[in-house]
Amino acid sequence: MGKRGPDAKPTALRILHGDRKDRINDAEPVPPTSDITCPDWASGQARGIWERLAPGLEASGVLTAWDTDAFLVLCEALARYKSATQLVNGSALLVQGGSGLMKNPALQIQAEAERTFLTFASRFGLTPSDRQSIKVEVNRDDHTGAAGRLLS
Repeated sequence: MGKRGPDAKPTALRILHGDRKDRINDAEPVPPTSDITCPDWASGQARGIWERLAPGLEASGVLTAWDTDAFLVLCEALARYKSATQLVNGSALLVQGGSGLMKNPALQIQAEAERTFLTFASRFGLTPSDRQSIKVEVNRDDHTGAAGRLLS
């Protein structure tokens, strides 16, 4: 059986929210600051998604070297979703199967990819409802569009 209750809050958010000291992990491991690159085994579509999303997440301190595999899962899920959506848009919702009409199998692939993407997107604060609980320090002099650094 999995963990019960809501997902654990990151330590940085616990501090920001003023949680009790005994609930704050002061020995949390800190990822090293190193170059963050897309793994070489990423698909072409996922690599394009990585190049679009990673710079902003890295600039705000959300994407670290330890997160690259989880972030690639997110990118691959979005790439799969895009491919499945193109298949669905180019065909019918119902297709001919062995025993008559059946639901297009691309719909199942699309739904699974959507669930995977949304699960991982929430972990990186990529949806509006997830972003509302993250605070970052904004550099007003920076006109590059970078959001700032995650407060800790």
